Amino acid sequence: MWSGWRGHLTNASYTAGTPLGDSVFAISVPQLKFGMGATREVGFEAKRLGMSHVLLVSGRRIAETRMLEDVRSSLENEGIRVNLTTHVRIEPEDEALVDAYREIKSLEIDGFVALGGGSTIDTAKILNLLYSHPAELSEYMNRPVGKGLSPAGSLRPLVAIPTTAGTGSESTAVAVLGVSKLRIKTGVSNPLLRPSVAIIDPLNSVSLPPMVTASSGMDVLNHAIESLTARPYTARPAPKSPADRAIYAGATPVGDLFAGQVVRWVHQYLRRAVRDPQDVEARYYMSLGSSLAGLGFGHAGVHVPHAMAYPIAGMIRRWYPSDYELGYPISPHGISTALPAAYVFRYLTPFKQEAFRQAADCLGLATEGLDVKGLADALFEYYIRLLEDLRIPTTLGELDFSLQDVEALVEGTLAQQRLISLSPKTIEKPDLDTIFRSALG
Repeated sequence: MWSGWRGHLTNASYTAGTPLGDSVFAISVPQLKFGMGATREVGFEAKRLGMSHVLLVSGRRIAETRMLEDVRSSLENEGIRVNLTTHVRIEPEDEALVDAYREIKSLEIDGFVALGGGSTIDTAKILNLLYSHPAELSEYMNRPVGKGLSPAGSLRPLVAIPTTAGTGSESTAVAVLGVSKLRIKTGVSNPLLRPSVAIIDPLNSVSLPPMVTASSGMDVLNHAIESLTARPYTARPAPKSPADRAIYAGATPVGDLFAGQVVRWVHQYLRRAVRDPQDVEARYYMSLGSSLAGLGFGHAGVHVPHAMAYPIAGMIRRWYPSDYELGYPISPHGISTALPAAYVFRYLTPFKQEAFRQAADCLGLATEGLDVKGLADALFEYYIRLLEDLRIPTTLGELDFSLQDVEALVEGTLAQQRLISLSPKTIEKPDLDTIFRSALG
């Protein structure tokens, strides 16, 4: 956590650091392969990485498709033996992940292949971690929920093949999971979790139903805007050693470059992708945008909307979104971030006006002549209209939350210090109380 910092940032220069601040940011990325039909090269990549006994991780629905059979055939054609696990929970939880690990821990595995959305890729990351370095999962969870320990050595190679355009998990060193007993979300963050290769094939997302496309697409938009509006990396205290530098460093010029283009693409293509699943051009740019946003926020980080999303998702009781026929209530990750984002961005606009103005410009909003309140209101209205167009709830009340939930939601968000410390304003309990009450509708 960044302690002792108060106030706000306006057009902060990345060259205006202080002797106490960090002057370095690091970008670590997997090898990325992008293009129509790129999935068929998974066997080549797995063999190049030295895999001979692969665990293929996929959800049950995808396991019944031709897509999975094509992946299996590509691997087997390279002489690679394949074991399949479909023990994947949408929005992974710790207990289910441990159960999945128990099922595979006795197998011979020298590499992992994940075929699916962010939940599948995150599951594969955790299985790889536990298989390579067995321990209680809580040992690796981010502080303060867990101990935040690093594994003793390297993990098996992992090839990630996303089938959604949203989480960017194929590019990041983070896995998100729920903690069942605490009813909150947390994560495991470590550079070793990052996939060895990410294969991004826009054709893999063509079969996504509308609400899944909408939810994952909103996650792309939030990744971009949050990384753009985070505190600059130079505001972070210099680490005691390079090994102590956080994965999420704060906004950087490189992250800003990615974010601006990604916001433009989401503005142009998300509604099209939801409206027409066969719109290949829209799928192409949403898939590319998702991965570029992953490269951006994967080193810069996200902040308050994602921190709020964790308790929102963890505390869902009775909401069942369309297109998610899972048998249990759920607030998908993209929806959990998108809904609070409207209210958060309105609240935070005064504290990093230039970055929010850049985001608004990329969204096609006319910002010339707008004062800070007008800018904040314009961004809020854009977000609400977009959520309405995508048939995503615009208030927490629609997700069955009430005033009685605010205290628990605030406490659950405060537990996400790794994220809220990146906010352009120091976030404390009264800030979150105000935002949550506003978002109730």
